[in-house]
Amino acid sequence: MRSNNFVERSIAGMLFFLKDTIFSEECALRKGFLQSLDPRVKIASFFLFILQALLSGSIRPLLFLYAFSLCLVLISRINLGLFLRRTWIFIPLFSLFIALPAVFGPGEALFSWHILGIGFVATRQGLGAAAIFVARVITCVSFVVLLSLTTKHFELLKVLRIFKIPQIFITILGMCYRYIYLFIGIIQNAYLAIKSRIGVGVKYRQGQDIVGWHIVSLWERSVGLNEEVYKAMLSRGYQGEPVVWNDFKTRGRDYFWLTTVVAIIWII
Repeated sequence: MRSNNFVERSIAGMLFFLKDTIFSEECALRKGFLQSLDPRVKIASFFLFILQALLSGSIRPLLFLYAFSLCLVLISRINLGLFLRRTWIFIPLFSLFIALPAVFGPGEALFSWHILGIGFVATRQGLGAAAIFVARVITCVSFVVLLSLTTKHFELLKVLRIFKIPQIFITILGMCYRYIYLFIGIIQNAYLAIKSRIGVGVKYRQGQDIVGWHIVSLWERSVGLNEEVYKAMLSRGYQGEPVVWNDFKTRGRDYFWLTTVVAIIWII
């Protein structure tokens, strides 16, 4: 039964990955403000925002940048509640626990309390440092998530190529993304086939045999698929350096957006 529960959780995680990928593609296809920008300009502007957030030593610029990212979410037709759940879980909450000890650092005392006979004194300087750290993390995470939601996956890879990122790195990223998406579907179909023929009441030893057989089968299919894909690439003229078709067009709104970003950074 434990093995069945593990498989169920694994399948649920795979389905979550598929739904998350489909949702990201749907957001990138919407007719919003950020979706209409040139991916090159958008990535450069978001890099400036993240760099400004990392260099800011005050809480006010960070709060302004975070509020500005929420405005971009609204004008890009992305659900605000869903965006907040995606950005406040895991990394920001983890950073909050990391910054918590800094609240009790040296400085001007604000308040104190005792737990199990141990006194804790929160200071103004410590609270300010913790707030800046958490605000910096959530601001950077918000811009990164917003970029991934409003830009198609293949466009991100093409922009990396334009910025002279090594081609082997981009090729590996693209193929890994597609292989993961494909193999998740294969594993899901195999699990549904097993469940429909055997059911959930499988003995531990029998479950190990089934899982082991499918691991070997998946490995053989992946090797065969790898050879077929490589032969298909050779038949289409691949010679070690894939040709990237650059159809990006920079328009007036892109220049206006980039000018606005530079002005905001200068004001901050």
